[in-house]
Formats: sequence, C-alpha cells, structure tokens
Amino acid sequence: MLTSTEKNGRHAEIAGAGFAGLTAAAALARMGWTVRVHESSSELREQGAGIVLWHNSLKVLEAVGALEAVLQDSMTPPFYETRMHHESVSHEDFGGLFWRTTTRPYLYKCLLETARAAGVEIVTGSEAVAATPDGTLTLASGRTLEADLVVGADGVKSRVRDSIGFEQERWKSRDGITRFLVPRLKDRLGEGEWDNVIDFWNLEPRYLRVLYVPCNERELYIALGAPRADEQGSRTPIDLELWSSAYPELTPVLEAAAQAPDPKYYGYETTVLEKWSEGRVALIGDAAHAMCPALAQGAGTAMQNAYTLAVAATGASLPDLPDALVEWDRLEHPITERCQRRSAEYAANRGMSKGNQFTEENLETAKYDPTDPGRHALTGAQQ
Repeated sequence: MLTSTEKNGRHAEIAGAGFAGLTAAAALARMGWTVRVHESSSELREQGAGIVLWHNSLKVLEAVGALEAVLQDSMTPPFYETRMHHESVSHEDFGGLFWRTTTRPYLYKCLLETARAAGVEIVTGSEAVAATPDGTLTLASGRTLEADLVVGADGVKSRVRDSIGFEQERWKSRDGITRFLVPRLKDRLGEGEWDNVIDFWNLEPRYLRVLYVPCNERELYIALGAPRADEQGSRTPIDLELWSSAYPELTPVLEAAAQAPDPKYYGYETTVLEKWSEGRVALIGDAAHAMCPALAQGAGTAMQNAYTLAVAATGASLPDLPDALVEWDRLEHPITERCQRRSAEYAANRGMSKGNQFTEENLETAKYDPTDPGRHALTGAQQ
C-alpha cells in the first residue's frame, strides 16, 4: 500500500468532517491521494456522547493507523446485559468478538489526528452545497473545485446528495433518545455489575428505556429512550422525577444528566438510497445510509464504507473510476442495507427488550472485516 509520502497524483474533495469523512480522508491520504475536507462548522468537534465499536470499525481503525490511540482510552465491558422491568434477562459476551466502548469525542480526536498526520487538509467554515458527477464540488462561497473523487459525507441532510438527486427512501420511527456523557459514579450506584453495558427497559406503565454504556474508568454514556409523542419522556432538559422514579438505581447518573447543558432529543430515522455513487461522486455515512441505533452500527458502517471506498477508488485507473464506484456500491451496499432494516425493525417493535438479540444474523455487520480482500465470499456477494 502507498504511504502518504508516495503520492499518486490523485486528488479528493470531501464534504463533511465527521467519522465517515475523516475515515475516508485518512484512508485515501495513506494510499497516496491528496485530500481536502470541508467542514461547514467553524470548529472541529464531535457533539455526541458515547459509542460502541465493533470488529468491523476496529479493523478500519487499525488499517488507517488509529487503533492504538483508541485502545488507550476505551474498554471492553464484560457483558452486554438486558434488563426488563429491573430483572436481568440476558448477558451476552459475543463469544470473544473484538469490541470496545469509548466516547465519541475521543474517537473523533483520534481520527482527526490520524487524518492530519496522513497529510489531509481540513478547512473549517467551508460548506459544500452541490456536486456534479464529473467531479466538481461547489462551496457556499461560490467557489468550484475539481477532483478525481468527490465524497459526500455531509450527513442526513446532505446537500451533495440532494444536488445530484439520488433517489432515496426515508422514514421516521416512533421512538428516539437523548444522549449524555456523565461521570461513572460507580461508588454511588451500589452493588451491581456496573462495568457491563446494561440495556434497561420498562414497557409498562409506559415505555422508558435507559442504555447504560461505560466508556472508560471515568466516563459513562447514557441514552434515555422515549416516544416522540411522549412530551414528558422526550423533554429536554430531562424530567428528573420521571426518570429517577422509573430507574431509582440510576438516580446519581440521572441527576448528572439533568444538569447537562443544551441536551437534544433525537428521533430515530432511516434513509435508504437506491445507489451510493454517480460518476465520480460517492456518498458515505448518514448521507447514504442513516439508520436507527438498535444494533449500534451507524458509525461502524460509515467507517467501513469509507475505507472500502478508498480501496476501490485507489485500485481503479482514473478513466475507470466511475465504474469502480458502481462495483464498490454493488458489493458493499447490501450488508449495510440489511443492517439498516434490522435496526429499523427492532426500533419499530422494541424487540431488543427481550434480550439475547445479538444472534449470528444480527452480528453479521459487527463481524464483517472491511479490510479482508476475501470478505465478499463470506456475505454471499458475487465478485
């Protein structure tokens, strides 16, 4: 593989400096491309809370050179535990599958440093508003940039995607979550397996869910789930009395969440595109395949598709690059779309409350290795 010091004469312009955009940028730069990333915000930061990283995304982090840093401030919980009405119904350890939990800001920091070390140029306050299949990217300033590859990684409201007119199917689920990073506070939670990921469910007398995810020894990610239509459950700042009465054992961390500045409730959404490329333009991340977080693969699939895009684009001659993107889409699209639809189904029926939900079928994406050249034989895709 080429390194960032052995440039291949190819250039990529990327819209969006999130996980997808930075992963694609780091991978392309390490494969010899010059890369410029445009971020519409004035500063580079990840506003999310915590994240579960499965084997698929960890293999990508290893391939782009970010894994060692990520491992320094992350953890592998002993079990993924599910509790229904305060009773434990399952403990899943995934049979030795490589997985980690960490904070989204820390993962972002690692990817940002990796991209910069590879020579990626990142421009803040630079909003992409349109692209054309021949490889041009237009900025809000009116400036038009030419590239061998344009990557739309600009989120669920992607202007790159919508300017070209990619056909899409989008729907909203009835539920959503409010996310928080709070101190672990293990010494105040009493006895219990507080190093586990714990998925707390109450369906009666009303649906209220807490996903408890330890990220390291200091920080805890909690996601409070409630229906969109439940004005009290989806309220921000949170209704502390409501949540602590439903989950009294979590009162200390809920009190911390109640003091968090500017929390936001996010309704679950799914976006399915017929295709991810047009000419020299490719879409990745939420711009291409936003999904419900039931299987914790929104960022994972974004990163795996960003990496495989870089491999596909680098392996093709420039005249053949549009065809290579079509083939990349054909091979990678199905596994992500299956994950999207499974996640949407779980969100619709709240089936994860039953526990033992991580079956072989549901772990398909988690076990995928985007860096394995023979991976498609394992998923049934015809090469």
